[in-house]
Amino acid sequence: MDIPEVLRLYDRDERRETEELGMRREEAPGVVRLVDLRGASSAVIYAQLDAAKADAVIRREIAYFDALGHTFEWKLYDHDLPADLSRRLLDHGFTADEREAIMVLDLGEPPPALLGPVPAAVRRITAPEDLRDVTQVREAVWPGEHLELEGRLGHMLRTDPQRLSVYAVYDGDEPVCAGRIHFPRRSSFASLWGGATLPGSRERGFYTALLAVRVQEAIARRMRYLTIDASAMSRPIVEKHGFQLLTWAQAHLHKPAAATRGGSD
Repeated sequence: MDIPEVLRLYDRDERRETEELGMRREEAPGVVRLVDLRGASSAVIYAQLDAAKADAVIRREIAYFDALGHTFEWKLYDHDLPADLSRRLLDHGFTADEREAIMVLDLGEPPPALLGPVPAAVRRITAPEDLRDVTQVREAVWPGEHLELEGRLGHMLRTDPQRLSVYAVYDGDEPVCAGRIHFPRRSSFASLWGGATLPGSRERGFYTALLAVRVQEAIARRMRYLTIDASAMSRPIVEKHGFQLLTWAQAHLHKPAAATRGGSD
């Protein structure tokens, strides 16, 4: 796999020209935004900035999303310019998440271990009300508020189900593993999201089964590549199955001024 060429294609399809259901894509000098139409969680998905103008662009984006009352994520990739953009974002009040490895699998050469029969315990979720099983797994692995995500996924399942497949893996009647795969329009890439397994159910093949069903669906739908934003925990698993490092990314989050001050009446 020609990683530099795949990265060029990824920047075009998944960043500069990306579209997402429930989001309005906007271009401004130096950046591409995704503006949340259903909630208040937006993003700067692409940026290539001149060093002399970078701080002014950052201030412009903060002002833009503050006026909307939106929290926004600036997804920063290692090859984005200027090279010190992360420091500049932090200086402007952003907080940074852990770096994630953007891993890519060439679906023209899929690993045979992921092409076998998928266990019956893996079930595709098509009804929004069944997303509770996914939320249950996520809440156990990452305690916090997941209702907003459940609402967003439910909206996608109702309005454009071809763009998304959600799966859960069951041990008897108990959901123990869950994740989803997204299929953007006009992109060479499908992408894996939200993979999680209950701590007591790990190392029993559940995550591999979840990975296999999503790889097989991506192949059946004639996608060229499959990506995942891999944490330190998931990277060794997908690497074992043929995923290669494409680049590194780090989310930087900025909350609107009112939220930073604790809100106002």
